[in-house]
Amino acid sequence: MIAAQFSRRLVRWLVGITAMVVALLSVPVAAQAADVPVPIPSSDGLSDKGAGEISAADRDFVVKVRLAGLWEIPAGNMAMEKSKDKRVQAVGKAIAAQHVTLDKLDMNVAKKLGLALPNVPNAQQQGWLDEMKTANSTTFDQIFIDRLRAAHGKIFPAIGTIRASTRNDSVRKLAQEANQFVMTHMTLLESSGLVQYGALPAAPPPAAQAGPVPVDGQMLAAAAGTGGVPGVNTSVILMVLAVALVAGVVTTMRIFRAR
Repeated sequence: MIAAQFSRRLVRWLVGITAMVVALLSVPVAAQAADVPVPIPSSDGLSDKGAGEISAADRDFVVKVRLAGLWEIPAGNMAMEKSKDKRVQAVGKAIAAQHVTLDKLDMNVAKKLGLALPNVPNAQQQGWLDEMKTANSTTFDQIFIDRLRAAHGKIFPAIGTIRASTRNDSVRKLAQEANQFVMTHMTLLESSGLVQYGALPAAPPPAAQAGPVPVDGQMLAAAAGTGGVPGVNTSVILMVLAVALVAGVVTTMRIFRAR
């Protein structure tokens, strides 16, 4: 009689522990599976005093931001006038308006750093504008989308290089702000449904890695702090633990029944 009571208590205790462990370990999985909005980095926390060394790449970047506005603003205005597609018109309007804002940010940085900026597009950009001017309503949309998408694709990696390497705080902030504009513009252009992805330039092949790939200790520490380890499937671990605990309960029940 006493053994039977002890057996039932032990079984209830094991079952309760099993349920509690599974519930606790399931929390990280639920958190990882939840839809988390993609954060958009703000530039508000970055200083903008014009402090820090200015490199030739920094100067070139500030000039290129200015040049982008000098041709994309009139290109966007042409899209509103020449396109018969409501979506292309909206894309052109948004890009033109946003470049007006980015142009002001760029000129403020140039003023702080004492940099001279151009007032007309370069020869290639003027050629794109001329091409759009001569295009009719049938051919304009594709030319507009192709030229702007290609230009944004080229400036995108250049922005990342400046953001990661510049020693000047104003250029750093401008690069971060420009990155948000370029990402938005690429998305707007692609929303037209006219981007020919197969015609985009291919990415250069990755450089050969000599020796073993280094392990990032900070990444591992961060993963451990959030309950996950790179390369380890948490769901599989939970399943194994649950099966092991259930097996222990069943084995214990069989032992006490035999006695």
